[in-house]
Amino acid sequence: MEMQRSAKPNQFRKQNKNALLKSILIITLILSFTVLIAGGVWIFKEMAPRPLEVTDSKGEVLLTKKSIMGGQAVFQKYGLMDYGTVLGHGSYMGPDYTAEALKVYTEGMQDYKSFHQYEKSFKELNEDQQSIIKSKVIKEMRKNRYQANKDRLVLTDAQSYGLEEVRAYYKKVFTDGDGWGLKPNLIKESDMPEKGRAWVSKGDQITQISDFFFWTAWLSSTERKGDNITYTNNWPYYEDAGNHMSFSAIWWSGASVTLLILFIGIILFVFYRYHLGMQEAYKKGNFPKIELRRLPVTLSQVKTGKYFAIVTVLFFVQAMFGALLAHYYVEPESFFGLKWIYDILPFNISKGFHLQLAILWIATAWLGMGIFIAPLVGGHEPKKQGLLVDILFWALVVLVAGSMLGQWLGAKGYLGNNWFLFGHQGWEYLELGRIWQYILAAGMVIWLFIVYRGIRSGLKKETDKGGLIHLLFYSAVAVPLFYLFAFMINPDTSFTFADYWRWWIIHLWVEGIFEVFAVVVIGFLMVQMKLVTKKSTVRALYFQLILLMGSGVIGIGHHYYYNGSAEVWIGLGSVFSALEVIPLTLLILEAYDQYKMMRDGGIDFPYKGTFWFLISVAIWNLVGAGVMGFLINLPSVSYFEHGQFLTPAHGHGAMMGVYGMFACAVFIYCLRNITKPEKWSDKWVKFSCIMLNIGLAGMILISLLPVGIIQIKEAFNHGYAASRSAAFLQKDIVQTLLTIRAVPDTIFLIGVAALAIFAVKALFNLRKVTHKENEPLPVKDLAIDEDEA
Repeated sequence: MEMQRSAKPNQFRKQNKNALLKSILIITLILSFTVLIAGGVWIFKEMAPRPLEVTDSKGEVLLTKKSIMGGQAVFQKYGLMDYGTVLGHGSYMGPDYTAEALKVYTEGMQDYKSFHQYEKSFKELNEDQQSIIKSKVIKEMRKNRYQANKDRLVLTDAQSYGLEEVRAYYKKVFTDGDGWGLKPNLIKESDMPEKGRAWVSKGDQITQISDFFFWTAWLSSTERKGDNITYTNNWPYYEDAGNHMSFSAIWWSGASVTLLILFIGIILFVFYRYHLGMQEAYKKGNFPKIELRRLPVTLSQVKTGKYFAIVTVLFFVQAMFGALLAHYYVEPESFFGLKWIYDILPFNISKGFHLQLAILWIATAWLGMGIFIAPLVGGHEPKKQGLLVDILFWALVVLVAGSMLGQWLGAKGYLGNNWFLFGHQGWEYLELGRIWQYILAAGMVIWLFIVYRGIRSGLKKETDKGGLIHLLFYSAVAVPLFYLFAFMINPDTSFTFADYWRWWIIHLWVEGIFEVFAVVVIGFLMVQMKLVTKKSTVRALYFQLILLMGSGVIGIGHHYYYNGSAEVWIGLGSVFSALEVIPLTLLILEAYDQYKMMRDGGIDFPYKGTFWFLISVAIWNLVGAGVMGFLINLPSVSYFEHGQFLTPAHGHGAMMGVYGMFACAVFIYCLRNITKPEKWSDKWVKFSCIMLNIGLAGMILISLLPVGIIQIKEAFNHGYAASRSAAFLQKDIVQTLLTIRAVPDTIFLIGVAALAIFAVKALFNLRKVTHKENEPLPVKDLAIDEDEA
């Protein structure tokens, strides 16, 4: 009786602790999304105008809102965001068109004023004369002459001349090619008729895209009304246009580091004071024995085998496109002399395929894992579950094949005005045409329905609506839910505001919601294998989710520093993106716990392959996502680095190192359970894991990182446009580093090939179904509280 009395207060304290963590999580989510949405409203109100008409000093119309929107549509239609960048966002083979247009625009104004004052070109002037002209140009171009009451922008004579110079420059570029990776005559003169879409205007598409680039140059060099910084917070760095780093970029860089140090101390204290890590459910020397032959297997679980085989095939194809892209940096117009490959698969199309296939194979692995664990949670296989799994599989096949073909046709210009619906939507990471987006969203809804049917009985049994099964369900619901924000973007959406929503998908959906789903799934699998206690896992998950969402939601702001968003995002983005490092750092502690569990399991532990990949996830979470992300997210660093090679160094470490490795971990776990034990070989998995990690580390450390360091120095010394020019990429040291990358790329490809061969072979050695529909499964009932058990 005495023991029971002492146990009850202890149990009561644990319940209170969980209730407190739930409340903190809910408050954190409400506050974070309130700030994010309010910040979005602020962006909408403060973003640069797209004037109804732009006139010269005499009132003659030079360009219109329709031509700016048409130019943005041309930029998207031909997939140019997968070649170069605008406002620093896009791909890095081509130039940043904002910085390039700003340079041409500024030099045009300088020449205009030089000829009028000295009857010489700017380059022919002496140093004192150039200084006078520079000062006049800066003063003139930074003055905001937008008339809000008339929705009209008036350009001075020098600015009008600068506009004509921009048009002439891009006329030559898109007619003759850029002498690097852009094909001549990529953009047709006029094949976008006025009929059909409001964002498309009749006329010369090259003039329209030139006007769009000029508009981005104007907003990056023109001060906001009543302020002394431009719409892009003085980005890109270019002294001749008066663009220098703002005070807020310097101040908030220092403040964010200071607050990071403070919160690391606070959070580590809370973590250890209240024991918020997962606790082992076994005693030393008494590791739970797992006999695979006795584990139940249902029809829907067996059918996931083909998902995982397709995952590895898509992974291999995606990695091959990555190797092709890396080669284009060395030989931009052919592949080892084979020009027909470049003609069929130019850089922009290959980059779109590379990004979309990455999202598709990683997402498919996660979807397959959700289908696999559903009957384990619910305790039985629902009727017709296998049929739904087949329907979803073939929907994914149609999606992959159709979207890839559509992207190719759209970027090649074969779809006319249907490019947005069926072709290449034009946004990096969101290349899928709108129809294919609908199919993807529908597929995720079908997947959620499959998962819900499987875990429904478990949800009913679990009385705690914030318990482990409910957390699993909530995180599954978030996957299709947050993808819906992709539909907020249309071709006529202002580039800045479209970019606001785009990062909801890239940062919140991929980096946020998938991260949430990942930590919940890891917790579930650990409890399912009886390695950790359920109570400690639920508590640890709440703590991790508070940190992940508390820092990650507002941390999206580091993408908004210089894209035309309000200055407030420099403060918000820098502080909260710095804090994102903390939960990623804590995950390294889990890596050590996972290693101990694998060691305690001994040679007979069947999930070594999964744990190798989980440990890889934790390490790359710290190094790729945390450390390298922190480096480039400081506003003072990002000012010079934004849109340079340090970004893909972080991107590869985070996307492949974290989400890719986790996808490998979960599909290896599922495949291990449905493959005949005698046909399984951990050697293949271990070999693949080692090769993938060596290859990934190599491509970052000996290529992307050093090129990125050289590039940011180039921007600091010579201006941002110089660092993004083809001339920079053609430097001997840069070419050497990009060529050497072939070695780690090859190692990585060998690892992918080994994984693909292994998964396809496993497809022909699957276990037989042990339990039919609605037959109870002999699995741990996670709906029952440990104290009740």
